[in-house]
Amino acid sequence: MSREKLSPQQWARLEAERRKGPLAYGFAHDQRWTLSRVKTLIDRLFNVGYTVEGTSEPLRPHGWSARVPVRQARERDDEAVAVRQEQMWPDIEARRATWAPSSASRTRRARG
Repeated sequence: MSREKLSPQQWARLEAERRKGPLAYGFAHDQRWTLSRVKTLIDRLFNVGYTVEGTSEPLRPHGWSARVPVRQARERDDEAVAVRQEQMWPDIEARRATWAPSSASRTRRARG
């Protein structure tokens, strides 16, 4: 592990600034802190250079972790999804019953 580049006071300030959210720093497309954005924030606030890959190493001891967000459409209507599942799902499940297993293959099975 390399030498710590930020002081404890700088880490405290970075945490306070991070809580303001990416929008406060001009990252308008989504509201997630990526390694690239954290690197840019550290550079802007403290004029300390990290590589994007090297940014994650000092973050872990300070309680930051990488998280993958759940992907859902912004327009998602949870009530409509629940209604659809309640009303349509039983019909869809009922159609699965068949007399024999089938195959998606177009070739015939070899006999013998």
